[in-house]
Amino acid sequence: MGRPIRFLLDGQVRELWGIDPTLTVLNLLRYHLRRTGTKEGCAEGDCGACTVALAELEELEGGPAGQPVRFRAVNACILFAPMLDGRALFTVESLGREGALHPVQQAMVDSHGSQCGFCTPGFVMSLYAHQREGAATDPQSLKDMLAGNLCRCTGYGPILAAGQAMGADPEASVVAGLATALAAIRPTQGLALEHKGRRFFSPRSADELAAVFAANPDATILAGGTDVGLWVTKQQRILDTVICLNDAADLRVVEDLGDAVRIGAGVRYADAHAGLARLHPAFGELLRRLGGLQVRNLGTVCGNIANGSPIGDMPPALIAAGATLAMRQGQVRRQMPLEDYFLAYGRQDRRPGEFVEAVIVPKPAKGRVFQIAKLSKRFDQDISAVCAGISIGVADGQVTDARIAFGGMAATPKRATACEAALVGQPWTRAAVEAAIAKLADDFAPIDDMRASAGYRLEAAGNMILRAYLDAAEVRPSLRDAQAVAYG
Repeated sequence: MGRPIRFLLDGQVRELWGIDPTLTVLNLLRYHLRRTGTKEGCAEGDCGACTVALAELEELEGGPAGQPVRFRAVNACILFAPMLDGRALFTVESLGREGALHPVQQAMVDSHGSQCGFCTPGFVMSLYAHQREGAATDPQSLKDMLAGNLCRCTGYGPILAAGQAMGADPEASVVAGLATALAAIRPTQGLALEHKGRRFFSPRSADELAAVFAANPDATILAGGTDVGLWVTKQQRILDTVICLNDAADLRVVEDLGDAVRIGAGVRYADAHAGLARLHPAFGELLRRLGGLQVRNLGTVCGNIANGSPIGDMPPALIAAGATLAMRQGQVRRQMPLEDYFLAYGRQDRRPGEFVEAVIVPKPAKGRVFQIAKLSKRFDQDISAVCAGISIGVADGQVTDARIAFGGMAATPKRATACEAALVGQPWTRAAVEAAIAKLADDFAPIDDMRASAGYRLEAAGNMILRAYLDAAEVRPSLRDAQAVAYG
């Protein structure tokens, strides 16, 4: 059915025929290509031991200006092999040549950054992709970049030192040749695979995606795989038909509308970061801590919405901002307020063959109280116990309107309507805010689970609102800056 998967491995064209459509790149490397340097740690995109680098043409992915090729560190354990199509793959075996270590590897040796060695290939590949991108190597930038790599020997200090010592990309001159090689294998038609009755489609446009999905309304829509990948690796689910929107170029567009940003369904977190941060710094801070870089290099903003998770970080913030969801079914389009999309646990307002095409996020008005708060057990790349989006209008000392949404408090991301109603029309005072906070018990009946108890969640949610008031009223300095995202 169709054509083979074509990708570059160490500059050589590889073709894959007749493979399982949900074969992970990790298993492709270890069991088919015998590249065992890439390790399996968690099989859920959390530990980074399986990190590899993908290179893509800038015109396809919107990379940094002036660079023809974009390099990304990604988790091989949740990346399906068909998603390599038209791209270049680099593993830890790609680095050393003729007995000589790559500068990243040499820096790890010189800085004693190896420890037991199991996680080392993943760290090396994260550093390699970072170096190829010409990204900053100050301590904070390196910490942010390496947050998706976990060292079981807690040797982060030497690894950070290696990042500072690795220097500039020694192979920058070969990027033009890589761009030429990628252009030579660039697909001109969508991918359509079939193996033992199971199918994988990767359309090249939104129109093609709409047509394929209309013909296969029971298919699983795949964006970055940061959720769907776990269905395969952890739940052992068999996906009969998968439609990947990764290659639909017109869905990978971030459009500045002036007073809003339109984010296409294929836009990854890493590519949405700058546009959302321009809307409000709180969005930028939220995305900085939303998963490790490998997750942000694969996962999409719209995918986080479409799956309907009650603990996704983006929906509460986007609901508070008044975001609108753009839906498409064939040639029929409709829009809805984001909060109306979530009907119940596991149920969303999405018709057969309909998909999320984009989310439109308005810019918070100047002078508005706007804050995003996330509470999690671990500072980096952890699932929220409670996540809040808080947007409150205040004029002449009175609350004019309020949009307050929470994740982790109900079966869906949900607005605190009773709390909002108690605030609107009241004076902007601590007493009025605390009275409104008491109404959260009418809005939510959270559950006890491994992340937090019900009582703790209610208390924390109220404190998030109170903190927004205190910061806005300048009663105390913010934990980070005037527009910070709060974390616990």
